[in-house]
Amino acid sequence: MKGRVIRMAIMVMAMLGLLGGCDGGSAAGSSGKEEEKGFDGTIIALGDSLTAGYGVKEKESYPARLERRLHEAGYRWRVINAGISGERSGETLSRINRVLELRPDIVILEIGVNDGFQGIDPRLIEKNIEETVRILEAQNVTVVLAGMRMPANPGHDYAEAFAAIYPAIARKQGLILIPFFLEGVAGDPSLIKGDGIHPVAKGYRIVTETVYPYLLQAIARKKRD
Repeated sequence: MKGRVIRMAIMVMAMLGLLGGCDGGSAAGSSGKEEEKGFDGTIIALGDSLTAGYGVKEKESYPARLERRLHEAGYRWRVINAGISGERSGETLSRINRVLELRPDIVILEIGVNDGFQGIDPRLIEKNIEETVRILEAQNVTVVLAGMRMPANPGHDYAEAFAAIYPAIARKQGLILIPFFLEGVAGDPSLIKGDGIHPVAKGYRIVTETVYPYLLQAIARKKRD
């Protein structure tokens, strides 16, 4: 319930134009420390429509499923969905200070596919993601980076350059890398909507299980720090 309240507040602020987006987003909660009571830490799922859960109920999005998965395993962490449909890497960078107002301990960063659809130079995408990560880490946030690939190759060379962005950033900045966010889901018509991009509910179940072990690595790293 707390996660839903936070998400609704975020969406209202986004519609008011405070976050530079139009479909959702992140901003500081009104209750501050009150929201943190009962939790060991805060995880923010930051990204585009794949994080927002486009086309499925909120409870079926991967951040909501991930929080339930953690609680079932005895981890008292909250997960906030800060996905905005249609967002590109530069837009994520432009709102990162708003995201930090939620005081995250861990951020799962899934971004870049919308840049890819528009053929944006992979070097610019990489620069935007690197700067986003730099700002997060400067505030002692542990970052889990979700590797992405183009679902349909606009050009072989471009697709290769795009896919190479994520492992390169992870190596350079020492991040926990999810090799491919949509592993086991992409390309399966039973798990993907007719648009060929967005998972259906059971697809997000697989995404959650893909993300989960890498998130546990981040929690363990955070505890060591």
